[in-house]
Amino acid sequence: MEWLTSPEIWVAFFTLTALEIVLGIDNIIMISILVSRMPKHMQQRTRIFGLALAMVTRILLLLSITWVMRLTADLFVVFDQGISGRDLILFFGGLFLLWKSSQEIYHGLEGEDETHDAPSGAGGKFLYTIIQIAIIDIVFSLDSVITAVGMVSHVPVMIAAIVVAVLVMMLCAGTISNFIDKHPSLKMLALSFLIVVGTVLIAEAFDVHVPKGYVYFAMAFSLAVEAINIKMRTAMARKKNQEQGEPVKLRKDIPGQ
Repeated sequence: MEWLTSPEIWVAFFTLTALEIVLGIDNIIMISILVSRMPKHMQQRTRIFGLALAMVTRILLLLSITWVMRLTADLFVVFDQGISGRDLILFFGGLFLLWKSSQEIYHGLEGEDETHDAPSGAGGKFLYTIIQIAIIDIVFSLDSVITAVGMVSHVPVMIAAIVVAVLVMMLCAGTISNFIDKHPSLKMLALSFLIVVGTVLIAEAFDVHVPKGYVYFAMAFSLAVEAINIKMRTAMARKKNQEQGEPVKLRKDIPGQ
């Protein structure tokens, strides 16, 4: 238990927790969009269950770290390019993100109900959504676990960081979901960035490394601009309502006098 009193361990814990939260932003956005298709009374339960599933997935991958690290070994070679298990997961996960995000954008623009190809019952919709969340969790958890292993050597510290990060995400997920649902333009922006993330995952599968800092900076900058636009539209709508509600004022001055 000496590691509990080590400052280096605590620094690594807080750093890894922050990193897990940052890496989980994409996961939260995707879960929020998937859950928005559920009946209103089931959304909170599905959201919590999905994030709990993400936590369990990360911990299981962490405990099977020997197998996870073996995924980085090449399975076969295509055009002088080594393909590993991690590459396959990132490639198909990126394709899934591209397909799902493009589908959501299409149905959002066309005004069609995306659930026509999903089960009609509440239980069927819940299972259908959870399966999609599980796929997303595996894709996003893989890089997260590999990053955690590279930073910290103590498995209990990594598990504690994952648990704390997921608890924070559970507290914030509802607010993020409601905010995204309230602002359709923000939802389209989030879906567009998920397309970017899917493209980055596919590039990573072919060993084309795109610095994540560029992606997150672009995301943060776009969100800041959109926040300004939302505030401006709100102010204009409030001003318009005030002008419409004001009584007509008669002019006191008489022309020519």
